[in-house]
Amino acid sequence: MRIGTGYDVHRLKESRKLILGGVEIPHSMGLEGHSDADVAVHAVMDALLGAAALGDIGKHFPDTDDTYKGISSLKLLAHVGELLRQEGYVVENIDVTIIAQKPKLRPFIEEMEQNVAHTLRIAQNQINIKATTEERLGFTGREEGISAQAVCMLAGLYESSLPMYDSGRACDGCGGCRRQTEVPDGKE
Repeated sequence: MRIGTGYDVHRLKESRKLILGGVEIPHSMGLEGHSDADVAVHAVMDALLGAAALGDIGKHFPDTDDTYKGISSLKLLAHVGELLRQEGYVVENIDVTIIAQKPKLRPFIEEMEQNVAHTLRIAQNQINIKATTEERLGFTGREEGISAQAVCMLAGLYESSLPMYDSGRACDGCGGCRRQTEVPDGKE
């Protein structure tokens, strides 16, 4: 098992759309950034990349590259999901906290969870998103910006909590891990 954490923050700015978890949220300001500045998805990507020891979003999607200017963070998340699959990792779960004084985010949480789950091709019950305020303290409390924190757990393809069968045989070069295989007839 591998654990990763992610954190992102962006300044609030007039004349920008507010996108969180891939959802456009009605608000008088949006987040300033090179992409759509979706702090929730950015925190998730950093958590996933960190758990897999694949760097961070700045390494993969630099803000100096115009390819990513204004891009949906869900497109970037899909790329991260593909990197994880190539490296043999599966997502066990993701937990996200969005810190914002305003707007109230509760009505949008389920759609955010659906967006992230769909993009990563995981079940919705593997992603939890919640929102909180800082009771008017700090930059988020003064409505200068919004931040998000995420934590995730990854498993290698052969060590995930997916149904497993212990064949009792080791793969070439392996000391005897549990391999994911079809369960032979008559065994459970």
